[in-house]
Amino acid sequence: MSQNNELWREETISTEPIFEGKMITLQVDTVAMPDGRTATREIVKHPGAAAVMALLDGKLLVVEQFRKPLEKFQIEIPAGKLDAGEDPLEAAARELEEETGYRADSLKLVSAFFTSPGFADEKLYLYFADQVTLGTQHMDEDEYLQVEAITLEQAEAYIAEGRISDAKTVLAVYAWKLYQLTGTI
Repeated sequence: MSQNNELWREETISTEPIFEGKMITLQVDTVAMPDGRTATREIVKHPGAAAVMALLDGKLLVVEQFRKPLEKFQIEIPAGKLDAGEDPLEAAARELEEETGYRADSLKLVSAFFTSPGFADEKLYLYFADQVTLGTQHMDEDEYLQVEAITLEQAEAYIAEGRISDAKTVLAVYAWKLYQLTGTI
């Protein structure tokens, strides 16, 4: 990569707030381009999220729920947004129990990544747990989901069918496959 990548930095001239919701905000930034022209950037601001790749008796805990933006049901690993100032590790533990009813004895960070850096600043923290115990499920009041523990073969079939198609869950399935092959995360 070029050592002069600072030459392409875009400097913000102005920011116009467009929308502020309970999960995201939308803004339009006017930026100065390296060649002196200006451009606009539509930016989604998100507080971040945490997800858990949790194994129960060698199977992956997943939830199936309707995803309105996609207009279809999706099978995903448990996840949720970070509350203001919340540690991602604490959010991961909270979301695992809220959505599945299971608690992790310990959580290990697998990766932290930006979900869509072309237009959003959401950073997602993916954790791993292979020791879980039964806790208490307590979903949000507007959350309807079904919990299941699936095999790696089922997960791969769900990916092929498009029932698993979100990045965090696809990444978790491939990390799980690597874990099965190598014994390490």
